[in-house]
Amino acid sequence: MHFLLYSFFLFICSPMLWAAAKIDHWQTPQGSRIYYVRTEGLPMADIQVLFDAGSARDGQQFGVASLTASLLDTGAGDWSADDIAQRFESVGAISGAHSLIDNASVTLRTLIDPLLFDKAVDTLQVILSKPRFNAADFEREKNRTLAGLKQQQESPADVASLAFYQALYGTHPYAHPEAGTIASVSALTTNDVQSFYQRYYVAANAIIIIVGDLTKQQAQQTAEKLLVGLPVGQKPDPIPDVNLPSKGSTQHIEFPSTQTHVLVGIPGTFRKDPDYFSLYVGNHILGGSGLVSKLFEEVREKRGLAYSASSAFIPMLKKGPFLMSLQTRNDQSTQALQILNKTLNDFMVQGPSEAELNAAKQNIIGGFAMRFDTNKKLANYVGMIAFYDLPLDYLDNFQDKIAQVSRASITDAFKRRVDPQLLQTITVGKSAK
Repeated sequence: MHFLLYSFFLFICSPMLWAAAKIDHWQTPQGSRIYYVRTEGLPMADIQVLFDAGSARDGQQFGVASLTASLLDTGAGDWSADDIAQRFESVGAISGAHSLIDNASVTLRTLIDPLLFDKAVDTLQVILSKPRFNAADFEREKNRTLAGLKQQQESPADVASLAFYQALYGTHPYAHPEAGTIASVSALTTNDVQSFYQRYYVAANAIIIIVGDLTKQQAQQTAEKLLVGLPVGQKPDPIPDVNLPSKGSTQHIEFPSTQTHVLVGIPGTFRKDPDYFSLYVGNHILGGSGLVSKLFEEVREKRGLAYSASSAFIPMLKKGPFLMSLQTRNDQSTQALQILNKTLNDFMVQGPSEAELNAAKQNIIGGFAMRFDTNKKLANYVGMIAFYDLPLDYLDNFQDKIAQVSRASITDAFKRRVDPQLLQTITVGKSAK
């Protein structure tokens, strides 16, 4: 009976879900890739312009990608930051620019009424093609970044995260601190930012996502308009593959805090990994499902060692981290770490039970439609599909891929992707007496 009800739920939801997620894709003569989804009923459009221009492209100038993105809308063409903000506000639009490890993005959410839409898109086009990078804006953003970096030094969570990525990735670009370091940012100049922009913010390196109640012709015209003024340029060379650490390690960083932050992990999976779905479901059971996960049960419920304990695979273009984490009292950090590792080892040997697997599948599949029930959420998914070059039917097949995961596939995937002998452990807190 429960199975029939569950199947009926999927049946009635599927037509709405798949109709909303039909992705059209084309490429411009300049090499830009365009991804478009028509969603009807709401007079809005969400637009993303993605560039392979994240912190992995910093080279030795850590923080230059982040600083470049933050400066894009501080002045462009004939407009100051206030002018830009006023132009968007006058048409009810919202825009932003962000930089992550793999990519940088410029986003726009706007109404589709022609007068409002055209003004918002025109403004975004100028931001993309004519950023000023003037000295006053540069110094202000640079000083803001430096203030943030100083605050990071006072946060045990930030200290732990930086040390964790360094331990996992060593000299690989993924080890670059996204915001940079005080030394590297202090050394940056406007010429550095201008050079980074000219190298990476080019048409051949651009991906445009358009989701909203627009026709395909309108989407094509919008994409063409956004690319005006961008030089063709060329795509950057691929970043190198990630090598696993040669051995496991444990690093403790002394910090005057009442809680110790514990991070344990290893380079894990990437977006196009054939093992991704098995790892995803397995991690949901291990530590990704919150209050009902194994880590939460063992660390919090049975022993009260931490408020929460969790795990995650963070897939990226290359192998992103597999991460287990918790916070605990300084005097309990050793015990909590032991339980964290034991829970992982037991899971890798025994795998999930059939009941745990079925519960995880139902939870993931049942909540899947809610992950992109708005234009903005859907645009984020389409952006992920576009940047990582996933199949256009990725969303259509997601539930089937989850349903095909077995206990054996989870155990096999974890054994090949997570070697307990190579785990990197970071603890940040005050050593217990």
